[in-house]
Amino acid sequence: MKSNRPKVLHEIAGRSVLGHVMAAVTKVGAAEVSVVVGPDRDDVAREARNIVPSAHIFVQRERLGTGHAVLSAREALERRPDDVIVVYADTPLVTAETLARLREPLAKGAAVVGLGFEARDPTGYGRFIMLGDELLDIREHKDASEEERRITLCNGGLMALRGDVALDILDQLETKNAQKEYYLTDAVSIARRLGHRSAVVIASEEEVHGINDRAQLAAAERMIQERLRQEAMVSGVTLVAPETVFLSHDTQLGRDVVVEPHVVFGPGVTIEDGVIIHSFSHLEGTHVASGAGIGPYARLRPGASIGPRAKVGNFVEIKNTELGAGAKVSHLTYLGDASVGADANIGAGTITCNYDGFGKYRTEIQDGAFVGSNSSLVAPITIGKGAFVGSGSVITENVPDNALSLGRGRQVIKEDWATEFRDKAKAAKHQSAKKV
Repeated sequence: MKSNRPKVLHEIAGRSVLGHVMAAVTKVGAAEVSVVVGPDRDDVAREARNIVPSAHIFVQRERLGTGHAVLSAREALERRPDDVIVVYADTPLVTAETLARLREPLAKGAAVVGLGFEARDPTGYGRFIMLGDELLDIREHKDASEEERRITLCNGGLMALRGDVALDILDQLETKNAQKEYYLTDAVSIARRLGHRSAVVIASEEEVHGINDRAQLAAAERMIQERLRQEAMVSGVTLVAPETVFLSHDTQLGRDVVVEPHVVFGPGVTIEDGVIIHSFSHLEGTHVASGAGIGPYARLRPGASIGPRAKVGNFVEIKNTELGAGAKVSHLTYLGDASVGADANIGAGTITCNYDGFGKYRTEIQDGAFVGSNSSLVAPITIGKGAFVGSGSVITENVPDNALSLGRGRQVIKEDWATEFRDKAKAAKHQSAKKV
């Protein structure tokens, strides 16, 4: 990856690659989760426990192959669970449904189940050696014969083993191969030698897509976005130009939501029914109630809560602020650490001055208040119910209900000043030209 971050902590759809895999494992109902990490990878262990707090962490001190990695979790294997499913942290598109299918042949007597796929280009992949529907062996590409390399049914990496025999099989792994490593794939031939049968479950090539570089990371992002967009549209969401909308893994969109082109959803966004989100808006950590309108060019940051039928217009930024039902913030405004009451109107160019370099302070704008354009509200401050703030004001004191507050210099008018100014300017310019 050419990165300071471990590969599995890079993100797709607002979640780490590892997070996607562990979410699938959790969804399938695993009773116990063990995560094998490299030495000094506390960051990976922390991420694993953020998702599954009860996860057991095991360290693989030496990189001696996939089989060696699994055996690093020997303590978990010694508990002889019903089934063991081995997943890879850099294969984030695998679904819980596929993990459940991997268990089915085990219930019918198989000792080992490999997850396979039909490869468009099998180069580099391990090949499934089949006899009918039985898996006889998995041959790594470097160890395969020319005939075996023509096989297109390839190893997707994931594997399931029956818990009562898993450790017996894995303990017989050897390093008699081109890379001198303990291959997990040898479990198939070992199981056969011990008199057990192995089976295959087929997945799509997309689902077993692994990540080894930035290009493959981008490909995974593209594929998961396509999946998320399809799920959204099936559930009753209109995506006007789906390929331009980017969703997070946890984006929740209600019925009859309309999302115009070029909208980005970060993590933690819930949109209720009937909301329209106009083009070029960015939302993160936000709740938008039914019937509201957002954008275009709106930015909703974490803690933004937009009430029913409220309006957030173009070039408006909202952070840690509640916007009441029917309130309007139509353009060119920043609201941070604030609450805005029902049916209040915030004029263009208004800002809440919420930070003094040391602390954050709140602004409360109550129901029905009207804040004129180009106003600065210096927190902490309260604008009362039905109160008016005159345009261009700097407000530093609380405004009572139904009062008018003005905080600006008095306007002065000088009759004919512009005419005199122009005449003097022209005369000076003429005099300067004569000297030249």
